[in-house]
Amino acid sequence: MSAAPPPAFDPALTLEGRHVRLEPLTRAHRAALARIAFEPDLWRWTLTRLHTPQDLDAWLDTALAWRDAGTAIPFATIERSSGRVIGSSRFANIDRQNRRLEIGWTWLGREYHRKAFNTEAKLLMLGHAFERMEMIRVEFRVVESNARSRTAVARLGAHQEGILRHHQIAPDGRLLDWVYYSILREEWPEVRAGLEAKLAAYAPV
Repeated sequence: MSAAPPPAFDPALTLEGRHVRLEPLTRAHRAALARIAFEPDLWRWTLTRLHTPQDLDAWLDTALAWRDAGTAIPFATIERSSGRVIGSSRFANIDRQNRRLEIGWTWLGREYHRKAFNTEAKLLMLGHAFERMEMIRVEFRVVESNARSRTAVARLGAHQEGILRHHQIAPDGRLLDWVYYSILREEWPEVRAGLEAKLAAYAPV
């Protein structure tokens, strides 16, 4: 008999730490996201392109469609101290039968970079994936040319697995090479300790 799949995910899930709250993404977040989304440097090395209000609408439509299909849980990232929306992230490509998912589609407004927000958000998401959703594998993928994001994923403690060359054609015609990373359930305690140490080293925000 095959193992039963883990508990169904909760699209109304909220994750909260000291610095950030990850709450269910809705259309009500659109105006707040629009105030920080249209910074060209955010999207220079990514597949996502949010340059216009129409781009933001399409991005939001996709996130909510995936949620409704049961394959993603998109979040708005909130700065707890101010209540401001500062970005977004999501669980995606959720495969309950094989107990794996992907964390990605993560971005923060420029002024929130190099602070505790992303580290704590990843700690919350990974903890929920392994400890509540009973995942055995969490994946990350980054466009090969996006050196900044590749460094950030490696700093989480994820292992690089390989590069899928010319795996996708971007809307602008570029051929994308994806670098895949993973964290396994048995690696999570060490990764968690590393993230907790990094989080403790940040100055208060």
